[in-house]
Amino acid sequence: MNYKGMRILVIEDEHKVANIVKRGLEQENWQVVVAYDGETGLKHATGAGFDLIIVDYELGGKTKGTTIIGKMRELKDHTPALVLTNQASPSKHKDANADDYLAKPFAFSELLEHVRQLTGDKANDKITYGDLQLDPVNYTVTRKGQAIELTQREFTLLEYLMRNPGRVLTKDMITSYVWDYATDILPNTIEVYMGYLRNKIEKPYGDTPLIRTRRGFGYIFGET
Repeated sequence: MNYKGMRILVIEDEHKVANIVKRGLEQENWQVVVAYDGETGLKHATGAGFDLIIVDYELGGKTKGTTIIGKMRELKDHTPALVLTNQASPSKHKDANADDYLAKPFAFSELLEHVRQLTGDKANDKITYGDLQLDPVNYTVTRKGQAIELTQREFTLLEYLMRNPGRVLTKDMITSYVWDYATDILPNTIEVYMGYLRNKIEKPYGDTPLIRTRRGFGYIFGET
């Protein structure tokens, strides 16, 4: 894998959440180390150089998320720290040592926005595939120079597809990225949204499909 060179430490005792974050960040070409408890997380955080720490506020055990960040600051380590919290209003529970907060449950696309802000990896470049262009800054999509109106969910889904051309994206991967990981969406929801996109970015512009279904696996954008 062609890593960007940045290393991210994820400290999260909910294995499902930790693994979703790890998989998504690695897909974006970051190097990721995961600690499933506070004690291990503290050792990693104070012992090795990372470009970002993502830590759960409500870690079980003796070592809490804010304790880890506090210890880092005591050691004059100012690595950016993103705190994940179950609190509906994270701002009410802010710790001066943390750089940013994100409330659970979250879609991976939300987490990615926070990570990019904290690491300076803006990913502001327009994404182009043939005559289809997506602008992640101005939230616009055009094909053959014509504007295409998409909902926020459709835009996020298309951006995910266009950032991963030729790669099989499973339904679980798509759900975690576009919807939050705790959402219990209907079995055909993804098919419905793929239909929306096809009607907007494919059908008006010819018969060549951009989104292909790989039966039993998931979806592929563009050529394999």
